[in-house]
Amino acid sequence: MTEESIVRDLFDRWERVWHEERYDLVAGCVTPVYIRHDESGTRRVTPEEYAAELANNRQARPNTRIVVYDYTFDGDHAWFRFTLMWTDLSSGETRTRAGMQTYRIDGGNLSSRWPSIEQRETLFRSSLHSAFGRTTSWSR
Repeated sequence: MTEESIVRDLFDRWERVWHEERYDLVAGCVTPVYIRHDESGTRRVTPEEYAAELANNRQARPNTRIVVYDYTFDGDHAWFRFTLMWTDLSSGETRTRAGMQTYRIDGGNLSSRWPSIEQRETLFRSSLHSAFGRTTSWSR
């Protein structure tokens, strides 16, 4: 397998983790210590800890979907521009956060990630979507 096909296979599995709730695949997607640089600081988690975290997040944010608009694979890094969408438990409305994320890949697995995520949650207005699923505005 070429390096690019290994990375594509990795992100095909990663997408199944997120979209199909296949948390059993996490261990085959991340290194034994997965470094997460996020809003709460830098954390080191095991695949099992991260799988449990994802399951808990899914309960807190049901119907979670990630829409990827652009991506690039470059050697041991991958870059994505995306929108995170979920149903707000209290209101039932769809919420979104937009962002960009960079992953470092080591041995065919994700070893760390650096997100840049919009700080405010926004209401999603389906009327703003075109036939191609692109949003024209992120305001309330």
